[in-house]
Amino acid sequence: MGKSRARRFRRAGRFPAGPQQCRDEERGPEEEPAAELLDKLQHPSAEVREFACASISKLLQQEHVIPAFLQRDVVRCLGPLLMDHSLAVRETAAGALRNLSACGGFEVCDDMVTKDIMTPLVALLKECSTGLDANQLSPKKCGDMNKNYIEDIANEAINLLWNVCECNNTAVHIFNKEGCLDAVLHYIKKFSTNVDLAVSVANCLQAVTEDNPDLLSSFDASALQVLETVMLCPESTMKHVLLRTLIAGTIWNIKDSIPPGSLGSTINAILKIFSDSLAIDAGEMIIRMNEAEKNRLKLTADTETEKNMNDIIDNCVLNEDDDMEEIPKGKVRKENDISDLLPSDKWELKEVTALLMAQQTALEIIVNMCCSEDPSDDEWEELSSSDESDLFMENSYNEGSGLLMSPLCLSDEVNSAFLNNLIPKKILEKTAFPNSVALDICMHNPSWKPLIKKLNAVQCRALMCLHSILLVSDVDSLGGASALQSLAQHLSQLVFSKQEFPTDTEFLEAITSALRALLQTMASKNISQCMTPEQLLSLCEAGIRSSNASVRVNIVSILGISGSILAKGQDTAEMLKMIGKFLLEVAMKESSLVVAGEALDALFDVFADGEEAEKAALQIKLLPALKEFQPVFKMRIRKEGKGQYSTDQLCVLDNVKMNLRRFIAYQETVGKTPT
Repeated sequence: MGKSRARRFRRAGRFPAGPQQCRDEERGPEEEPAAELLDKLQHPSAEVREFACASISKLLQQEHVIPAFLQRDVVRCLGPLLMDHSLAVRETAAGALRNLSACGGFEVCDDMVTKDIMTPLVALLKECSTGLDANQLSPKKCGDMNKNYIEDIANEAINLLWNVCECNNTAVHIFNKEGCLDAVLHYIKKFSTNVDLAVSVANCLQAVTEDNPDLLSSFDASALQVLETVMLCPESTMKHVLLRTLIAGTIWNIKDSIPPGSLGSTINAILKIFSDSLAIDAGEMIIRMNEAEKNRLKLTADTETEKNMNDIIDNCVLNEDDDMEEIPKGKVRKENDISDLLPSDKWELKEVTALLMAQQTALEIIVNMCCSEDPSDDEWEELSSSDESDLFMENSYNEGSGLLMSPLCLSDEVNSAFLNNLIPKKILEKTAFPNSVALDICMHNPSWKPLIKKLNAVQCRALMCLHSILLVSDVDSLGGASALQSLAQHLSQLVFSKQEFPTDTEFLEAITSALRALLQTMASKNISQCMTPEQLLSLCEAGIRSSNASVRVNIVSILGISGSILAKGQDTAEMLKMIGKFLLEVAMKESSLVVAGEALDALFDVFADGEEAEKAALQIKLLPALKEFQPVFKMRIRKEGKGQYSTDQLCVLDNVKMNLRRFIAYQETVGKTPT
């Protein structure tokens, strides 16, 4: 099936605005039946309604509970409470709906839109935007003296909006029609005092601006100025790094609305932000932040101990002299009490999480930059690589400096900015396995353990970036044969450096995609391959067992590329026999027609020409095997094709079927040729 193709990341595959943590966990709402809790939403007491919303919010984090609430029309029960007279009820209702959208998935989000959740949500967003500067603080309760209800409600509402717009085109259409952009942009102006709200808005903006040309006209000079101000904010926290990255992604989405004279400088600013994000060593950040957390917890414990001792001493003094003026508890030695200055709980973990999300986002956008922009409804969009593009890459890869490349597909200005920011070098650095010390910290700290998945995700995105870069670049601009061979050694080490063969599906897809693209490029210029025959077969035998069809497609393609190179050499018949048997078995036994078709394609490449190939083909009885398999393959396409495969896939399979007939005819001619 030929050359691999660039694949575009689609944001709709993930539910980033995750569950809100319930504020009232100690009450144990799990025992409350859904019907009773929903009835309490109509109670005249605001406190009862707030408790019911909080209880529902916690329950909705459990996927198995969601159907019971949906059957009782939870969306229409909670929706009106978004405009409740009580601000606390509004916040908890928005949080419950956010959890429902995050934990329920695409179908639930569709159902929420069908049941008109957007009407009260849009009204809430606009009202919050109007009252954002009113500085409505909560009364002093639960120790939270500076709670701003309007901003907290807005944050929940924005996350709910983000989730439904990720999943439902009607929600995006309503966003456009109702002019929600102005309200959302007003929220993001709070980035200097409420970065969490700004990050939520930036995530939502990146979602609603993707493949949404109807929204472009709303981004006037004033709106672009707001985004530019946020994108250029100087703060250095990792949350601000994430904020800038998300806004850079939003501006990339709406680049068609930017005046032509400003486009070059804007894209340079976008790539500079991506470069700065990728330049940060996440492993070192984990080590530093973990140490900072330990120091903070120790300081907090020491402060609490000192405070308790002072309370004991004060009580003793008060008992000795009843006439002494009473000193309020908790106010003793206020000048030495630094508890109010301590960071919020787990801020170090939040900083690392923000960094990893920023790096993953930057890498995903760069992958999309390397692709043409033909939208699709698929989470992954496969697009043809551009063989005709005037793309270029400069310098070369070596152990010290990395691979310096410039693959972007818009203009010389973009390409130059890509290269000047050294982004390819930083991408290559991210393809390495995570820092072992950082991994050990995460493994032995339950709250940090989820970072392992995020570290691996960054590595996989970097490998997909590398795959895309390789597809849109020629050999000379990649730095020549030596640079490619060095890169091949690096990728081989990622596969074979561990004692056990990697089994993670996402990593396998990413690494085999990068290897496939690299081997295609090397084969096009007859550059010697990086893997030994033993490594090649080891990779194929392990990879073909993957449950992911894309991994299996990559595996047989890699084998076909390597086999076609071997067929041009001397004394390679034995290796070609092994490759031929492997590919025949895949073609005949593979459950996926796409993988079977790729295996046939690989066979055509390997045995297309050459004395060694002819010799191997005779010994493995390739021709009779293919003659016997031909009607089976045709029948499978007829029976399994419709309904299981896309139109494009069926066209490719028809092509393989035609090529199979031609290849059999060719092999029959070869067999009749006198030796």
